[in-house]
Amino acid sequence: MATTQPIAELFDLREKVALVTGGALGIGQAIALRLAEAGAAVMIADINEAAAEETVELISARGGKAAAVKANAALVRDAEIAAKTTVGTFGRLDILVNNAAIFPPAPMLELTEAQWDKVQSINLKGTFFFSQAAAKAMIAAGTGGRIINIASIDAIHPTGSLAAYDASKGGVAMLTESMALELARHHILVNAIAPGGIATPGAAALGPEFAGAMERATGSLDSLTKAAPLGMGEPDDIAKVVLFLAGGAAADMTGSLVVVDGGLLLK
Repeated sequence: MATTQPIAELFDLREKVALVTGGALGIGQAIALRLAEAGAAVMIADINEAAAEETVELISARGGKAAAVKANAALVRDAEIAAKTTVGTFGRLDILVNNAAIFPPAPMLELTEAQWDKVQSINLKGTFFFSQAAAKAMIAAGTGGRIINIASIDAIHPTGSLAAYDASKGGVAMLTESMALELARHHILVNAIAPGGIATPGAAALGPEFAGAMERATGSLDSLTKAAPLGMGEPDDIAKVVLFLAGGAAADMTGSLVVVDGGLLLK
């Protein structure tokens, strides 16, 4: 019989180092907190430097290890800097979570080139180049690693008034498979999570704007107001799945898209 890890070890990330993009607030912050709780040292890469430092202080107050680096997910040089800073600070890089994303609503007929380009640059381009930088560091160390991409159920089914976002997240889903195939020989596992509706500060701030854009695009708010069978999710619901994918429990998973939507797609 093959040797199996005890349950306590499956979620033990001590001696591991994680880089979380967009880790200052919302889902990213919840992910950073859970990874630190499991023992990982966490580098928070975020354009909001002040909020990132506050999350570092929160982790430190709980006995965890964390640091922050200012980074724009749309810039290739920031991806390279973030990876190098992580290795320079903590000595290695084992886990990358590509969480940084934007979702400005706009009906398809009103979407501008500038809006399109900004969404693709942060959501899709950023995911690729942060992954490339992290993978190079992991390969140089020869210890393998994990890349976890935050996609969306909009990669599977559109919500409305989010054409640019939907295209970017569909790209993230396929990019996950492509990178998983290429990086498997380096023992780097690449998986994605597809959240549904998650109660975050960003989503709350966009509520009225999104509702208005969707109503103009579809003529109704039906798909917006239909609740998932399990209700609106919380950031920690995504963080706990990241914890699963980052640890030993997911050692034979790569190229997978894990849907965490409260049953929304059942409707």
